[in-house]
Amino acid sequence: MFTGLIEEIGTMRQARQQGEAMVLTIAASKVLQDVKLGDSISVNGVCLTVISYDQTTFSVDVMPQTYRHTNLKELRSGQTVNLERAMQAGGRFGGHIVQGHVDAIGTIISRNKDVNAVVFTIRPENKESMRHLIPQGSVTLDGISLTVVSATEDAFSVSIIPHTLKETALQSKQIGETINIETDILGKYVDHLLHFGRSSGSSAAVSGSGEQRLTAAFLSEHGFL
Repeated sequence: MFTGLIEEIGTMRQARQQGEAMVLTIAASKVLQDVKLGDSISVNGVCLTVISYDQTTFSVDVMPQTYRHTNLKELRSGQTVNLERAMQAGGRFGGHIVQGHVDAIGTIISRNKDVNAVVFTIRPENKESMRHLIPQGSVTLDGISLTVVSATEDAFSVSIIPHTLKETALQSKQIGETINIETDILGKYVDHLLHFGRSSGSSAAVSGSGEQRLTAAFLSEHGFL
């Protein structure tokens, strides 16, 4: 679990690729202060597990599922990445609930100055993600907790304050580049609960009022019995 408040900008030292699997080695300092094998670190918004480390770098595995559904496959030596350690239960919750599970890859379609801010407009490759993006709602871009300024059917905008731009790898992102998108977990769960069991092939019983309830047949069909 993360908050979306970036702790430091790391630098890619090596991206070793074998098919759709990768091992990333990243130079860092702050996130290494109390690191242990097996720790979770968010890299550009993707929750990854530390498999080795030394005084200046740490390495993480990228499995095929992550490779296919995030922009980590585009990382090259020398590029910068956003880093955040898993949140501590006793710490301040300054962002929003971030899982580090990417929902879609987006493309930056505009970057415009707005007085002291910079407004980025993003178009997700998967338009289904737009159902969970609402104005003034939360969104995570490359691990950064942000607020949606506006949203259309196929794109949304966020406004970045100078501090966030300076302290994250977003400072180097330009039009045409990709970005990892994680939508608000609360919205996803509410949407799932509202639509659960409504597909034509479902065995979930539907009452006359439209209320959904689980049945033994549904649980058996999906391997729970």
